[in-house]
Amino acid sequence: MFETPITIVGTIITNPERRWVGDQELFKFRVASNSRRRTGEGTWEPGNSLYATVNCWGRLVTGVGAGLGKGDAVIVVGNVYTSEYEDRDGNRRSSLEIRATSVGPDLARCIARIEKRRHPDAASDTAADGTGAGTADDERDEEQSAVGVTGLPLSA
Repeated sequence: MFETPITIVGTIITNPERRWVGDQELFKFRVASNSRRRTGEGTWEPGNSLYATVNCWGRLVTGVGAGLGKGDAVIVVGNVYTSEYEDRDGNRRSSLEIRATSVGPDLARCIARIEKRRHPDAASDTAADGTGAGTADDERDEEQSAVGVTGLPLSA
């Protein structure tokens, strides 16, 4: 409907929490995006900060849960909304939340090793679209699995 897209570059500031909500798994963490600017003297001073809760659902839970944690530099893409609630004292509060569609490491601030893996439902996605067509990499992986050989990519 009227979703507001957002991209945030920041740092995970809480220990990520993995839990079940009904029959769906949720991976949740807070991210801080801090700006800074150079002064006339050439030093840096802190600017404004943005804090948001990031909610990861579905297939995103597996990758984010396996690869990211508190203190990691990330880029989060998703849709932003305001969540309203009452605090312990009964005061009405609101927080900025993002339903993430993509989360990854910020390679300007860290080094990451990408591990390609298949999601359990990836095969059903191919079958569901009716193509049944795989890539050359898929065929090579299947051939290597059939003979019990695992190989490294050429770039390794």
